[in-house]
Amino acid sequence: MEKQKLNPMEKTLDNIDKKIINMLQKNARTPIKDIAKEVFLSSPAISARIEKLEKSGIIIGYHAQVNPFLFGYNIRAFINLEVEPFQKKEFYPFIQGIPNVIECNCVTGDYAMLISVVFQTTVQLDHFINELQNFGRTKTQIVFSTSVEHRGIAIDN
Repeated sequence: MEKQKLNPMEKTLDNIDKKIINMLQKNARTPIKDIAKEVFLSSPAISARIEKLEKSGIIIGYHAQVNPFLFGYNIRAFINLEVEPFQKKEFYPFIQGIPNVIECNCVTGDYAMLISVVFQTTVQLDHFINELQNFGRTKTQIVFSTSVEHRGIAIDN
């Protein structure tokens, strides 16, 4: 893979910051003492660095990854939606209010929105798609399997 030019923010990070970020991306619950041991710094120094990374907006949050199948969400899909610009004012509050929507992105191409959803049944998915069609044309892809789960971004150190 071709190496891209460094982002200006990446230039301000030293190798220790990058190592901390990589470790937290793999497991956000990694104990401070384990990170400290790995990078040869004290626990208070690691805590200070993590706080600085959070305050600067580099680390924007932490979350638990939950298995949707264990909660009956057996259907995962990507829905492309054609939305006219004037509809976005009404569309955004609507889509934010749907708990089955995992992610919604405004994208380029034939469709304006790419929506990732989970549902327990295809009947529920179909009902949601019918609601979406009030905003425009849709194209739906149901996920059979996932070869690469969501993962962190590559930070060279």
